[in-house]
Amino acid sequence: MLEPMLASLQDAPLVDPELVYEPKYDGIRAIAEVPAGGRVRLWSRLGNEKTSQFRDIAEALETWARARHASVVLDGEIVALDDKGAPTGFQHLQGRINLGGILNRIPRQARDDRAGQSPGSAAFIAFDVLKEGEEDLRGRPLTERRAALERLFKATGSRVLRSSEQVRGDGRALYKRALASGWEGLIAKRADSRYRSGKRTPDWRKLKILREQEFVIGGWTEPRQSRTHFGSLILGVYEQAQGKGQRAQGKGQRARGADLVYVGHVGTGFDERELGRLGVLLDPLETTESPFREPPSGNETPHWVKPTLVVQVKFTEWTADGILRHPVYLGLRDDKKAVEIRRETGPRFHEATKVRLKPDTTETRTVRLRSDAATTRTVVSSLSRTYDASAIIAELRALEDRRGNGTIELPGGDTLAVTNLHKVFWPTQKLTKGDLLRYYAQVAPFILPAVADRPLVMKRLPDGITGQTFYQHRAPEVPPGVRVETVGAATPEGKGPRSEQTRPQIVGGNLKTLLYMAQLASISQDPWFSRVQSPEAADHAALDLDPMPGVAFARVLDVARWIRDELRTIGASGFAKTSGADGLHIYIPLRPDTPYEAGLIFCQIIATVVANKHPAHATVERAVRARGQRVYVDCLQNIQSKTLATAYSARASDYAGVSTPLTWKEVDEGVRREDFTMRSVPARLEQAGDLWAALRKAKGVDLSRVARYAKDRG
Repeated sequence: MLEPMLASLQDAPLVDPELVYEPKYDGIRAIAEVPAGGRVRLWSRLGNEKTSQFRDIAEALETWARARHASVVLDGEIVALDDKGAPTGFQHLQGRINLGGILNRIPRQARDDRAGQSPGSAAFIAFDVLKEGEEDLRGRPLTERRAALERLFKATGSRVLRSSEQVRGDGRALYKRALASGWEGLIAKRADSRYRSGKRTPDWRKLKILREQEFVIGGWTEPRQSRTHFGSLILGVYEQAQGKGQRAQGKGQRARGADLVYVGHVGTGFDERELGRLGVLLDPLETTESPFREPPSGNETPHWVKPTLVVQVKFTEWTADGILRHPVYLGLRDDKKAVEIRRETGPRFHEATKVRLKPDTTETRTVRLRSDAATTRTVVSSLSRTYDASAIIAELRALEDRRGNGTIELPGGDTLAVTNLHKVFWPTQKLTKGDLLRYYAQVAPFILPAVADRPLVMKRLPDGITGQTFYQHRAPEVPPGVRVETVGAATPEGKGPRSEQTRPQIVGGNLKTLLYMAQLASISQDPWFSRVQSPEAADHAALDLDPMPGVAFARVLDVARWIRDELRTIGASGFAKTSGADGLHIYIPLRPDTPYEAGLIFCQIIATVVANKHPAHATVERAVRARGQRVYVDCLQNIQSKTLATAYSARASDYAGVSTPLTWKEVDEGVRREDFTMRSVPARLEQAGDLWAALRKAKGVDLSRVARYAKDRG
C-alpha cells in the first residue's frame, strides 16, 4: 500500500491565496485501493487492513469501479454519520472497529456480543487521488490532483462515497462553520503541494478546533463500588528525553529519544462493554514498573502497563501544569503508534487572521500579603472564568442515581472519592449530600477566592441538619491535593492566659479541598479572618447581626442600615451578606497588618454606638436572657481562629440557605432571607456576578479616626 502524507501542527493563516482549506474529519484515515474490477482493499495509516470492518464502504467502491476501465488509489477518511447523514465524531465508529489482532485477545463470547451490535452508518470521504491506472499522480500539484478527483469522484451516486469540501484562499467562512458545527478542525494545504507519502510536512497543516487528541495508556486505577475492571486510565504523551542524571526511575519508557510524561486520568466515557473490552486488553500488559518519566502521585494504587495502547480523548483545556481538564474517553485506536503520540497544544492560528478562538481567561490578580516583609505575590486562580462544572455535576448525579460510592474526576486529572451522596441532609427541602457537592462544584469560582489561603474550621453534620454537629479544627488525614498547613491559634477566651498553639489545619483555595470538606459533611465554609501567611493580621472585621426568636428579618435590615450609616461617618466601607440562616453579616475591610484586637475594638465601638442609639431594637448584651426581642450585634467573632460562614457558603438552615452578598440598595428596599438558597443562588451569580469581590479590593478603614469618633459619642 501507499503510505499517506501527514499534516503538521504549524500555524497557518485563514486568508492566503496559496492555500486551500478542507474540513478536518474526525474519523480513520484510509487509503483505498480500487481495482477496475475485483476486490477493494482499505488500509489504515499504519498499514492495518480495514476492509472487513467497513465492508459496506468497500462494496460501494466496488460498485462504483465497475463502470471504470482503470484502477485508482484514493486517500480519504472513514467517518461515522449521524441520523441526518452528516459526519460526526470518532467515538461513533467504535461499534465498527474490529481493531485487527487486538480483537483476537478478547474472549469469544465478548466478540460475539460485539458482533451483535448495530454497526452504525459510515462513509468514505475522499480528498486526494494518488494513482489512476498506471499513472502515479503524487508528483503533480494538489490543484491537478484535485481536478482529477473531481472528475473521478464528484458524482458517485452513493451516500457512502463522497469527496471532501474544499475552498481556496479564504478559510474564514469554513472555520466559522467548523466552530458552529463542532468539527474537529480544518486542514490547510498548499495548493501547489506534491504528495509526499509517509512524510509530515508544513505543506499540509492541521488546525484543530476541538480539544481532542490521542494519548498513551500507562496504567489504570482500581474500580470503586459497582464499577468493574478499572476506575480510570492513566494517560501520557511522549516528550523529549531529559539529560542523563535527570531521568526518574523506570525502564523502557523512552521511545526514540522521548520519555512518557503523565498528563492525567480519564474515568468517564466508558460503558460496561467498553470497560470489559479494555480490561481484557490491559491485563496482559501489566508490569511492576511505571512507564512514566515521573510516576504521578495520587491517593490510589496504580497498575502500570506497557505503553502500547492508544486512546482518543476529548477535554476542555490543558491546565497551567500540563494536565488534562475534564477528559472524556472516546475510543481505542489502532491506527496510531504509541511512540508517535505527542502533546498537541490546541488550535493555533496565524496572527494575520481576524478569526480567533476565545482568549485564555485564566484570572491573574495581585494580592498584598499581610506579613512583616509586606511582599506582593501574583496569584493565578486555579479556575478560569470559563470554568465548566458540568462534567463534575454529571458524575455526581450518576453516582447518586445508582446510590453508589465512587471516584469523580476533577480538573487537572485529579480525583476525589465520594460516598453516600443519596443521604438526605435537608429533609424539608429534600436536598441530599450530593446536592451539596453539586452546589459547591457550581459556585466554586466565586467561593474559592473568599477562602483562599485561609485556615478553615469544619462544622460537620454527618447525618444532615437534623443530626448531631461537631466542630473540627485539626485536619484529619487528607488525600493528596487537599491543602493542610500548620498554623498558630490563640487559646480560646476563658481558657486561661492567651498562648500560642500550633496544629495542622485545612486551608482553602482549591476545588478539591472545597469538595473534600463537603464530602466530610462540612456543610458550611468557615474561614479565619486572616491568611496563613500572616495569621495574626486580619483582612477584615465583621459584625454578626443575630435576631432573637420572633424578631422579623426586616428589623435585622434596619440594624444593618444603622451600622452602615455609622461606618460612613468615619469614611469606612461596609459589605453586607445574609448569614444563610436567620441573620446578616456586615464585613469591614482593614488595612494591611491590622491585628485582630484592633478590629475587635473597632467593632465593639460601632456596635455599642448603634445599641445606644436604638436600644429598643439593638443590643450588645452577651447574656441571652437580657437581649429580649432585639437584634444582638455580636462582635466577638473578631478573635483569631474564630470564624463566620463565608460568602456563598451553604448553611445548615431548614430552607437550605446560602450566605449571600447583598447590595445596599437591596438592604434599603428589603429582601427575604429565604430567597437565597442552594437552588436560587447559582442563577443569581450568573446575573449579579461576584459582589463579594469588592470587599477584597476595598481600602481598609483608618482606625486612627475611630478614637475621635468614640470620644465624640461619649
